[in-house]
Amino acid sequence: MEPIKKGLDQVLKGASVVLFALLVVIVVWQVFSRQVLNAPSAWTEELARYTFVWVGLFATALVFSERGHIAVDFVVTRFSPAAQKAVAVCVQLSIILFAVAVLVYGGIRAANGAWNQSLSALPTQVGVMYLAMPITGLLIAFYAVYHLQAVLRDTEEAIAVDEEPQVV
Repeated sequence: MEPIKKGLDQVLKGASVVLFALLVVIVVWQVFSRQVLNAPSAWTEELARYTFVWVGLFATALVFSERGHIAVDFVVTRFSPAAQKAVAVCVQLSIILFAVAVLVYGGIRAANGAWNQSLSALPTQVGVMYLAMPITGLLIAFYAVYHLQAVLRDTEEAIAVDEEPQVV
């Protein structure tokens, strides 16, 4: 499972960098064409919006890979190690449930519902753009299963520890 995770991490990192760079180029062209050329490009606004959504969702999956999502662990850190492990298992199971129910199932329904809707400025359908949801949901569910099995096997801490101490 570790080689798969590392491969997915590299793909997500690369995709996030490429999508972010594309977003910057699109927005720069949008501003340039509007302000300098006085002829705004019709396609840039739609493509920037969807590129932003895709990069945001892919980066979110990458954060779940690193267990870097927001966690309020103030109370849980005071629990016994066994209780911390139980909470970690519940958290990972909740993440799997959310990812599968909302992102995968809901994303597939949204994509199917919008599959025949054409975008006004781009040569594709809205449903294609919604595919980011189920793809991200599958990635997040995979990462949650990975972390769940790691916590259960004691190869990963139940509570993700920050590398740098917080300065208050």
